[in-house]
Amino acid sequence: MNLLKENIPSLLKKLAIPAMVGTLFQTLYNIVDTFYAGKISPEALSALSKSFPIYFIIICTSIGVTVGGTSLIGNSIGEKNNFKALNYFTNLIFFGIIISLIITILGLNFSKNIYDLMGSTILVTNLGLEYTNVIFSGTLIFILVVALNSLLHAEGDTKTYRNVLILCFFLNIILNPILIFGFLFIPSFGVTGIGLATLIAQSLSLIIIFFKVIKNDRLKDLTKNFFIPKIFYLKNIFFQSMPITIAIFGYAIAATIIFTYIGISGEYAIAGYGAATRIEQVVLLPVLGINTALISIIAQNYGAKNYSRIKETYYTAIKYGFFLMIVAGFFIFFTSGIIPKFFSTNIEVIDYGKRYLKICAFILPAYPFFFLTNGFFMALKKSELAMINNIVRNVMVPILVFSIAKKINANFDTFFLIWVLFQWSVSAGLLIIVNYYLKNRLNKFSTVINPRP
Repeated sequence: MNLLKENIPSLLKKLAIPAMVGTLFQTLYNIVDTFYAGKISPEALSALSKSFPIYFIIICTSIGVTVGGTSLIGNSIGEKNNFKALNYFTNLIFFGIIISLIITILGLNFSKNIYDLMGSTILVTNLGLEYTNVIFSGTLIFILVVALNSLLHAEGDTKTYRNVLILCFFLNIILNPILIFGFLFIPSFGVTGIGLATLIAQSLSLIIIFFKVIKNDRLKDLTKNFFIPKIFYLKNIFFQSMPITIAIFGYAIAATIIFTYIGISGEYAIAGYGAATRIEQVVLLPVLGINTALISIIAQNYGAKNYSRIKETYYTAIKYGFFLMIVAGFFIFFTSGIIPKFFSTNIEVIDYGKRYLKICAFILPAYPFFFLTNGFFMALKKSELAMINNIVRNVMVPILVFSIAKKINANFDTFFLIWVLFQWSVSAGLLIIVNYYLKNRLNKFSTVINPRP
């Protein structure tokens, strides 16, 4: 697959569809966890919902490592500099090991404080800690998986990770009920079992990805010297990955603010909202798949200085994403009364889930502008711009929404309607900024590289 020459719409489809399918099974993976948590108790469902902004530090770090690594390795491949690509790959692994140890220490020691901040009951907090303590213990495994996979993504291989995620999904389906409720000689672990199932599946992912990577032709030039950490590459990885990580971590802040406010309505409101967001994640899959493809294509073409293909990739991706999210919005709106019933039999939980999904339908078409613009800036090694975008959307906007809702004493529905208004306002402003960047900054680069005769 040639990311520098093949037709852009065709490339987006080739890369996005496997990534989309893989992310689907990753999301279904989380849905299965949510389903079984609901089978334990409404409190267990609430605990798992509230755990999201806590262990999200692992997710956002993984995204930072993935996107940062894919961008830097992809740029190097586009420059036809395998020496640089391999140095970024090996140093990315060193970086992943260091950052995972830090996250493990933080997660094991401060998770309880975040549960308390969200106003959790003692029961919900204890159930949540059973889950997060297991997850944080396996941070190194999570990070190594995405670090190794960055090389594959940089080359346009989104199928391997897709296959891994599909396999792990089915493994999770088997392991969850066994470890949660017990089977034969295996004892019942309850909520802890959900975390153990995830950890076992991720360990299998690491093994499969490792053996796939070591067979990569690019590694034929690998020598002992590449396994010596180098400050130059580690520094570049840090400044490319950490702004992304910090930016995306803003989502955890947003989630914490949301949970804090809707917690006023009780644990059932949180459980309903938490279940509904799992569905939201499913319908977002096309955009996430397109974003993976966009980063791979733009990263290589930026390294090769093919600026016209960069602009075409972005606009085509936005067009596809916007259309698909409109379709998804219609789907989620008209099925909002059915889907929450899969997660709980509690009437209040189902009602809150239904109410959020109806409002969520109107937010979905705004998401492509956020995600794809972030991917665009990351692929151009402008991670600081992606960070600003995320801070505005995930920190400043939630604080404003929380303040307004608190002032007018808004209920569950009104809170999220205010949320919709601000999301679309940010989206409109972001589109204006990106259009300016594409028409002015990249045009200037293109003029310098390819001066008119």
